[in-house]
Amino acid sequence: MKFDDLDDKMRIYETAQDRCVLPGMYIVARIDGRSFTRLTKEVHKFDAPFDVRFRDLMVETVKHLMSCGFNIIYGFTESDEISLLFHYNETAFSRKTRKLISILAGEASAKFSSLLGAVGAFDCRLSELPNRQLVEDYFRWRNEDAHRNALNAHCYWRLRQDNFSQNEATEQIKHLSIAAKNELLFQYGINFNELPNWQKRGIGLYWKKVKKEGFNPKTNEKVWVDRRELFVDFELPMRDEYNQFIADLVLENEKAGL
Repeated sequence: MKFDDLDDKMRIYETAQDRCVLPGMYIVARIDGRSFTRLTKEVHKFDAPFDVRFRDLMVETVKHLMSCGFNIIYGFTESDEISLLFHYNETAFSRKTRKLISILAGEASAKFSSLLGAVGAFDCRLSELPNRQLVEDYFRWRNEDAHRNALNAHCYWRLRQDNFSQNEATEQIKHLSIAAKNELLFQYGINFNELPNWQKRGIGLYWKKVKKEGFNPKTNEKVWVDRRELFVDFELPMRDEYNQFIADLVLENEKAGL
C-alpha cells in the first residue's frame, strides 16, 4: 500500500472524535493540578495552608499559558487550579477541543515542572459558554470557591497544628457555618477578613497597555510606544464588583478586536 493511501486510511481513526467549539461560543479552560495535595504537602512540603512560593509558581505558569500562542484575555488562579478565558474570536487550531485541551495541559505541566524542578502534572477541561453572563458567572463561581476554600483551609490547618488528626479536623469543621468558622479562627487569634486578599479571592492576570520608551533610528530620537504587558492582580474584587470587572474586561477586548 502506498504511503498516501495508508496515511488517509489511518487518519480516519485518529480524527474520528474531533470536534470544534462552535463560533459564537466563549471558551474557558480550567486546568487542575493532579495529586497536588501529596505533591505540595508531602513531597515538597510547602507551608500550609498557603505558601507564597507555591503561589508564585502558579502565577508564572499562568503567565506562560497566556503567552504561548493563544489569544487569552484573562487568567485566574486559586490553589492548584487555573482558569483561562479565550478571546471571543480565537480560532487557534480551528477551535478543536482535543488540541486546546492537550496543549494547555502539556504546557502547564511542562512550565510548572521546570519551575519546581520536579514533575507536576495538570489536566484540562473546557467550558463552552454561549453568552457573556455565563462568562461572568463562571469566574464568579471560581472567585467564590477561592473564598470558601481559603476559609476551610485556614480552619483545617489551624486545627491540625493544634494536634487534631486529619479526620478530627475534617469532622470538626464539616458542619460549621461560615460565621462559626470565622469564630473558630478568631479563637486562635486570626481575623479571616484581614488575611491577604489573594488567598481569599484568587489572583487575576490580564493585559494592560503601558507606555514604553523606545528609539527611532531614522530620527535618532527617543519615542514612547504602546506595549501590552501582563498585569498580575492580587487584589481582585468580590461578588457583584467582580462580575462587573469580568464584564468590562470582556467588552473592552471585544471592542478592541485584539
